[in-house]
Amino acid sequence: MRDRLLLLAGALVAFGASLGSGFHFDDYAIFSDPALTSPGGWLHIWGLGRTRPLTYLTFWLNYQAGGTNPLGYHALNLALHLAAVLLAFECLRRMLPARAALLAAAIFAIHPIQAESVDYIWGRSIVLASLLCFGSMLAWMAGRPWMAVACFATALAAKEECAAFPLVLALWWWTQRPRRSPWPMAAMLALALAAGLRVIYAAAVTQGAQASSQAGITPAGYALAQGIAILRYLRLLAFPWGFTIEPDIAVPPLWLGELAWAAILALAVFAWRCRALWGLWLLAGFVLLLPSSSVFPAADLAADRRMYLPLAAFAAAAAVPLSRIRFTAVPVLVLAVLLAASVFRTEVWRSDQALWREALAHAPGKVRPRIQLARSVSTPEALRLLEEARRLAPRDPAVAVETGRTLLAAGNPAAALGEFGRALALDPRDAGNYNNRGVALAALGQTEAARRDFQRALELAPGLATAVENLRKMPGR
Repeated sequence: MRDRLLLLAGALVAFGASLGSGFHFDDYAIFSDPALTSPGGWLHIWGLGRTRPLTYLTFWLNYQAGGTNPLGYHALNLALHLAAVLLAFECLRRMLPARAALLAAAIFAIHPIQAESVDYIWGRSIVLASLLCFGSMLAWMAGRPWMAVACFATALAAKEECAAFPLVLALWWWTQRPRRSPWPMAAMLALALAAGLRVIYAAAVTQGAQASSQAGITPAGYALAQGIAILRYLRLLAFPWGFTIEPDIAVPPLWLGELAWAAILALAVFAWRCRALWGLWLLAGFVLLLPSSSVFPAADLAADRRMYLPLAAFAAAAAVPLSRIRFTAVPVLVLAVLLAASVFRTEVWRSDQALWREALAHAPGKVRPRIQLARSVSTPEALRLLEEARRLAPRDPAVAVETGRTLLAAGNPAAALGEFGRALALDPRDAGNYNNRGVALAALGQTEAARRDFQRALELAPGLATAVENLRKMPGR
């Protein structure tokens, strides 16, 4: 019991300050989905074209319980992390020596690379999926394989990135040489394959999905970049400094991408040939990274939240040699450094402005940090940042959209109308661009033109909640 209380206390110290945080970045998209903001919306969350229905169900429950108050959303994120820590410890102590298991669970609980998953509401999906994967592993170890299958199926409904989990479970199962039916494992692998195919389908039919064909990058280019991304993750695990929500990673030259993958492969081969316990865990970490860090394209080339589930394996790989050091002060010092870094990282996540100023410092050549930072600073600074963004990406409609919103909030709808028109010219199939132009037209008193834009937005995206609300407010309806 004492070990569990220490783990919970460490996680609370590391990430408890997130309870005072607000919404960030994609968090606001939660409230633009009509299925999440209507009393019966939970029935519509399970459609074929929607990914992560279980995660969306938790968002729906948060909204029904507390509306747009961020406290409830952060409290649930933190509670899920605490539960994941406890279940991870239960798994690890069945597979590692006692001291190594506690140390691995502590690293998983407090490492600052976990901050993006815990402190960022949109990162909840991987925390929930990991919690269910740990439950699946516990059920498997307890001799309840079909319960393990059910837990894994539920985990896939939270986030499909956990699809490689059965491979790790199969590796552990193989080392135990059990006499058990292979059908539950076959069912897990089939579920993982089905989840992958479903993601490909959903990414193809969902406008703005930021994945697969809409990611803006080829599978080959994405794979080249992932070698660099994985080496970055490993560096952050060993030296927890230099975190940012916007890593400055691009598609590298062919030779550099191949060199990065060669280094990763060499490390994996070395770990395998050592036949050591730490080596098996290191391999398990690489396997768990495969769904998000291989060839399936995503718009974000790197994101710390992709390390949440793999960290359980990487933490075990680090804990095995650390636990053999005779001087207790060494692992205690390691944990103290990780805890301090996590407290600092969570403090950064409490402020949109701090988060995006940090991102801009790490990636001065990127557009998105400027757009995001513009939302939390004064109007003159916001317009300066957006002008810099326009010089970097003159044909990016997102820059025009944010400039229009800034001008509209500053009481200049005429200038905003020009920016929204520019965004529409750059991307005429985006329903949000019609809705934004309609708002500017309505502010200028051009009621009928505004009405036509809202109707056009709903033709392109029938479920666009903001367009529905704007059309409802129109006079003479």
